[in-house]
Amino acid sequence: MNFEQFSLDARLKTAIRDVGFTTPTPIQQQAIPHILAGRDVMGLAQTGTGKTAAFMLPILQRLTQGPLRQVRVLIVAPTRELAEQTHQATIDLGRHTKVRSVAIYGGVAKHGQVKALQRGAEIVVACPGRLLDLAGEGRIDLSRVEVLVLDEADRMCDMGFLPDMRRILKLTPNRRQTLFFSATMPREIRELADKILKNAVTVQIGAIAPAKTVSHAFYPVSQKRKKELLLEMLNQTSTGRVLVFTRTKRRARFLARDLGKKGLRVSALQGNMSQNQRQRAIDGFRNGKHDILVATDVAARGIDVADISHVINFDMPDTVDAYTHRIGRTGRAEETGEAFTFAAPEDESMLRAIEKALNRRIERRHLPNFDYDHV
Repeated sequence: MNFEQFSLDARLKTAIRDVGFTTPTPIQQQAIPHILAGRDVMGLAQTGTGKTAAFMLPILQRLTQGPLRQVRVLIVAPTRELAEQTHQATIDLGRHTKVRSVAIYGGVAKHGQVKALQRGAEIVVACPGRLLDLAGEGRIDLSRVEVLVLDEADRMCDMGFLPDMRRILKLTPNRRQTLFFSATMPREIRELADKILKNAVTVQIGAIAPAKTVSHAFYPVSQKRKKELLLEMLNQTSTGRVLVFTRTKRRARFLARDLGKKGLRVSALQGNMSQNQRQRAIDGFRNGKHDILVATDVAARGIDVADISHVINFDMPDTVDAYTHRIGRTGRAEETGEAFTFAAPEDESMLRAIEKALNRRIERRHLPNFDYDHV
């Protein structure tokens, strides 16, 4: 099975070879034909399964015909990182076409984004807040949108964007193709999908759970011993790139500082940072300048970094869905990965909820030669 089966434009086939794609992933095999046929699609798949190309390739195929330099496709994403990642995928896959893409998100000045819109683009990849700002100022016209993509829709719900999403829907034509992608399906998102999708095809790849290539372990530990356990774990464990999740921005910042004082190559990623600071942190993690990235859940989506060997939940996530998204940063593209979660006594109910979702008991481990009782 290869990409020839989809009868794509020759320029797209060249780009597919350029980026090194050889065999379509399951989500691509199932979704691309329906999107090419103009159907609404509900795509349910774990992160790291290739869903960006699953909607981007048929969208680019559509845009090889018809008018240029007007917004015909709107892709809405919950975070700046995911918007930038999708924008870059558009550039990579559309490099041999005349299609232009613009990324719109907060945290940076509007001027450059407005200028890019004025030059004309067929695809806009946007976060809800900045998109609505520009629409309210009359800087962007969504009245001719042919395809609307809601990517990581469940995360937009988690981040409180549901009212913004409804406002955005009203700015686009009723007659459009709508593509709805999500890793999980909470009730609010299911209700929204039922309202906006018309005669949709549902494409689900596996269970809505972390990839099967990821192994899981819980490490019982008191709150006060977490940092020492993390340091000893990093000393004892052979790792590649490590993504550490904390619950708060403050903890991410201070934990990264403390790890750095121990000589580790580490950076922090959290919501109070400017977009340029966030991009530098991700780029440093991607290119090997940093081995460890300490992040809040703002990073659970949109970090497209290959070869993350370990995800460590320094703090227990608040929901099972959040656990799924965090763990989805490793074991991508069928590579293996390990997920370690530090579990304080008060986290027991969440441990059981995660095990129920995974339909199996997760091993409780103790790190050898670590003094759990030392104060």
